[in-house]
Amino acid sequence: MHKRVSPHGNYDHMGEAINLVNNFKVEKVIFNCGGFNNLEQQLMKLLDKKKIPYYSCINELDIDNNKLYFLQTRDFDNENDNSNVIYTEINGYKFMFMGDASIATENEILKKYKLSKIDVLKVGHHGSRTSSGEYFINKINPQYSIISVGKKNKYGHPNKEALNNLNNSKIYRTDQDGSIMFKIKNGKLRI
Repeated sequence: MHKRVSPHGNYDHMGEAINLVNNFKVEKVIFNCGGFNNLEQQLMKLLDKKKIPYYSCINELDIDNNKLYFLQTRDFDNENDNSNVIYTEINGYKFMFMGDASIATENEILKKYKLSKIDVLKVGHHGSRTSSGEYFINKINPQYSIISVGKKNKYGHPNKEALNNLNNSKIYRTDQDGSIMFKIKNGKLRI
C-alpha cells in the first residue's frame, strides 16, 4: 500500500505530518499550490533529510489502478483556497475531497470542469459558512456528504447555511457519527 501525505499548510490539516513521516513509511508528499509556510518548510527539511520526494501544485497522480485529479491549481492569496481539491472515480463512484476550499475556489472549479452527480463529497472547510455554496452544491449534487468536524468546536462548524445547502444529500458528521468509512464491495458502495 502506498503511503502519501497530501496536506494543506494549516495546522489542523498537517500538524501531525512530521510525526507521520517519522513513524510510517511515506513514499511521497504532495503539497498544495502557493507559497510554503513555516510548518511546511519544517516538513520539507525532514523530507530532504529522509530523501522522500515531494511535489507541489500537481494536476494528477496515479495510485495503483486509480487516478487522482487535483482540480485546484491556481495560487490564491490564502491557504484555505490553496487547498488540494481532489477528484477521483473508483469502480464508477465519484469522490471529491474539498480540503478547506471556499466558495471562490468552488466557483473557479465549476468554470474549469464539468462536474455533476458526485457520489461522495468531503465537504469543504468543516462545513463553514465560507464553503459549500448553494450554486456549487446544486451543480455537483452529492449523494453523500461527509463533514469532518470536532465536537463543540469553537467555530460553530458546521454552519446552518452549509447544512441547508447540503440537505438533498445524506450527511455524515464526524462529531456525531465518529469515524466514517466507505467501502466498495461487489460493486456496491457501503458506509
